[in-house]
Amino acid sequence: MLPISNRSALTAFTVIALSTTGACTQQTENSSSERTNVKTVSNVTNAIEKVDGLDIFYRAAGDPSKPALVLLHGFPTSSFMYRKLLAELGEDYYVIAPDYPGFGNSSSPSTGDHNYTFDNLADTMNNFLIQRGIDEYALMIHDYGAPIGFRIALRHPEKITGIIAMNGNAYEEGMSKNGWSLIRQYWRGKTPELEKTIADNVFTEAGMKWQYTHGTRDPESIDPANWQQDYAKISREGQTAVQLALFYDYQNNVKSYPAWQEYLRKNQPPMLIIWGKNDAFFSVAGAEAYKRDVKNIDYNILDTGHFPLEEESDFIVPKVRDFMLKVTR
Repeated sequence: MLPISNRSALTAFTVIALSTTGACTQQTENSSSERTNVKTVSNVTNAIEKVDGLDIFYRAAGDPSKPALVLLHGFPTSSFMYRKLLAELGEDYYVIAPDYPGFGNSSSPSTGDHNYTFDNLADTMNNFLIQRGIDEYALMIHDYGAPIGFRIALRHPEKITGIIAMNGNAYEEGMSKNGWSLIRQYWRGKTPELEKTIADNVFTEAGMKWQYTHGTRDPESIDPANWQQDYAKISREGQTAVQLALFYDYQNNVKSYPAWQEYLRKNQPPMLIIWGKNDAFFSVAGAEAYKRDVKNIDYNILDTGHFPLEEESDFIVPKVRDFMLKVTR
């Protein structure tokens, strides 16, 4: 996404994923028939699962026999954004965070070799969970994680124990008018000039940094590793086409909002809402809208930006732990 200042509406579409491995002091290697290049960092493992012919990188912590929490990241980041939750919650729960195709350390085939749509991302993530044997879980959805997570929930409502929405939108009113105006223009008609404008403003290191620091109370406290990793990943050959394809397909998420809302009304999953109120892309109105459809909500609006964990982890980690305790069957 783009800085709102002199990038007009380019800010609109910044939702989801890039990554690298987490910081560590000690590592031990492990392997099995299903895992490759497994490294243990304290209680966090980094591994690869072959899914739909793609290498899906994931981070995990804890005992797989314990209640599971699946962490679905946003744009332009990856499982790296959940490093604090992984480090803190593994003692009591099984916490797992995959990178989507085209993001982080997962395979990133060209648009000529892979069809980048949210339907396909959700299919791959659903197959990932099936292959890992995760049959019952809570979902934490951020940004792009919302359209992926809700597609999975619609397919398997019986598997979902609860949903944590952290600036993960499912309502038209939650889409900032200024933040999404350029993307809506893109939906109305692709042009090379428009694609270049988007790429020149979004896929830069300054654009990556802005997404993390805009709306925060203390921009200097935000770890530069976030946007440095994102920029390194999004600068790879072919990534502009990959991300533009997902920007264009995002319109199908908006069309799906009524189905997601019906899922919430019918199934009433317990929800924890954590929302940075200064998010340039997803306004507080999107958080408020969940109250219309779900009865059991723990509702929290925080004075920060699009990535609340970067500035509010001391508040969020205990909230997530308490929520998991409540939804554990």
